[in-house]
This record gives sequence, structure tokens and C-alpha cells, in this order.
Amino acid sequence: MNAELIFKYFPDLTEEQRSQFVDLEALYQDWNQKINVVSRKDIDELYLRHVLHSLGIAKIQQFQAGSAVLDVGTGGGFPGIPLAILFPETHFTLVDSIGKKIKVVEEVVEGLGLTNVTPVNSRVEEIKDKFDFIVSRAVAAMPTFTFWIKGKIKKDSVHERRNGILYLKGGDLSEELKDYRTAQVFDLQDYFEEDFFETKKVVYLPLKFKG
Repeated sequence: MNAELIFKYFPDLTEEQRSQFVDLEALYQDWNQKINVVSRKDIDELYLRHVLHSLGIAKIQQFQAGSAVLDVGTGGGFPGIPLAILFPETHFTLVDSIGKKIKVVEEVVEGLGLTNVTPVNSRVEEIKDKFDFIVSRAVAAMPTFTFWIKGKIKKDSVHERRNGILYLKGGDLSEELKDYRTAQVFDLQDYFEEDFFETKKVVYLPLKFKG
């Protein structure tokens, strides 16, 4: 699969965005040989398993110009880098505690010419800034995750949807989310037809998520 998969679901991209999505693959192929951040199977299906999956968040939430998004446990740059291409006027901070992963993020960001991304090699607890939304791909169970990011979400919203967490998860989430009455779960198979998305979801948790 190539970048055409992205263009199928996001047809209104600028030429620059289309070019960046195309260039993504060669950059990851190159860096993955030096620093293995994506499995062999996944690198062969990069656009499906990583890029389009990351952009599932964009089917749920469009980020406004000038807003700030934190990607926690970004790994090789997902979901942050695909979202940063899609929303060039939104600022993304990509944090991971593993230095070699952030090295790959830095190189891919530079290779794509992205000016709206700040890669940070740190634990999320050490990040002092506040953000409109916090995104992630299943780095921990929700109670652990909400503990990590406590106090890092801005109170004032510039989007129609209240500030909060947008979390890519898979499988049955009923047990994990039973204490979060305000959580909303969106099935990605409603937006993407590929079999990969059958069990994949986006969980939205607004700022006031207890109660």
C-alpha cells in the first residue's frame, strides 16, 4: 500500500501535504534500517497500520489553527507526524522517553520540512506546558494514562468539542472505561473500510473525565 490510501480518505490535501505523505515512506524505510522503531511487517504496511490509523483521530476531531496538541509515547512519531502534516497550523509536541525513537522523529520531521512539530525526549510527567488535546496510541490503560497527563490540558476550549484526550485503542474497552462515564468511543470501521480497522477505535475523554 502506498500514499494513495491516504488520498482516498483525505482527498482535499494541498500539493505540499500530498508530497509529504509520499515522502514519509522513504524516510521511515531509511531510518528504520538504522534504528528499528517499526516492526518489519508494519514498515511494509506503513500507510495502513501507522499513517491512516493515526489519521483516524482527524475523522473525529479537526484541530484549529493556533491550537496545541501533545502526543504521548509517540514512538517513531505516531500519531503526531501524520496529524502534523494534516494540520500544518496546529502545533504538535511529540514526547517519548526513549532517545533513539525521538532521534527518528527529529530526522523525519526535518526531512519532511515540518515546522509545527517539537520532538521532546522526556517522560510526559516532566512536560510543563498545557495543551488543547492530548493524543496517543495505546501506551497504557486509561487510568494510568490520565494520571500521567494530569494538569496538562487547557481549561478553555477553542474547539466545539471540549479539550481532552483522543486515544487510539483496540478491542473491548468496556472494562477499562467503566469508571469514565463521559468517555465516547468511535469505531474506525465507520470511517475506513479496510479489515485492519475492524476492532480499532478512538476514545474521546473530555477534560472533566471523572463523575
